[in-house]
Amino acid sequence: DTEGLLRIKEENQKHYRRAQRHLEKKEKIQRHNRKLGDLVEKKTYDLKTQYEQLANLRRAHILELTSVIFPMQEVKTSMRDPADVSSESDNAMTSSTVSKLAEARRTTYLSGRWVCDDHNGDTSISITGPWIILPNNGDYSAYYNWVEEKKTTQGPDMEHNNPAHTISAALCYATQLVNTLSLILDVNLPKKLCNRQVKTQQGNHEFCGENLSRHRFTRAVKKLNANILHLCFSQHVNLDLLHPLHTLRNLMYLVSPDTENLGR
Repeated sequence: DTEGLLRIKEENQKHYRRAQRHLEKKEKIQRHNRKLGDLVEKKTYDLKTQYEQLANLRRAHILELTSVIFPMQEVKTSMRDPADVSSESDNAMTSSTVSKLAEARRTTYLSGRWVCDDHNGDTSISITGPWIILPNNGDYSAYYNWVEEKKTTQGPDMEHNNPAHTISAALCYATQLVNTLSLILDVNLPKKLCNRQVKTQQGNHEFCGENLSRHRFTRAVKKLNANILHLCFSQHVNLDLLHPLHTLRNLMYLVSPDTENLGR
């Protein structure tokens, strides 16, 4: 029994010495982890600082791009409220009916509810110049109506200020701006839109090439609007400001100096 007790004591001493070595190793690992934690924290702070500097640089490039090359502004049109015109032509129309017509004209179905939209139909948005404009409400029917009319009418081309020409040019510039913004912001666009006027496998530029049919035109506009909304989502633009059909107005909200997260 005495000899057995001595063996057990020796084994316990060995285990104790091994435990001491493991404890030292544990403390060494903990010191190493703390050192790595401090390093990771410093690197994280440096990375956050670099992201902020990169965001400010992107923001500066975008603001310069949209102020020098692609300026956008709201253009008031001289359209009269249809309620006023109706009231002048129909003396029997009551004032309540006139007010309801005016209210309906300024109401838009947005995000599952009816909201007041004072910009609906009475303004346009210009890009690169006051003569290249898009209707604010997203109604581009003047383009494909003109294309269908050209198919049946023979003669010289229409004047340079034809709404179809300005719509085509504005959408072309909007496509160029969106593709450039995606490069600056390093955001992949969900829809592919060509902004070059050279021949590609898919044909000419979506808007500045040949006259598009109604189906191809509306499809290209939907792709452009989807890309704009995707960029707005990536930059955390206030969703209450966006409308799926307001092409240039959504772009204006995206590149506005008031957009806090522009460049993220």
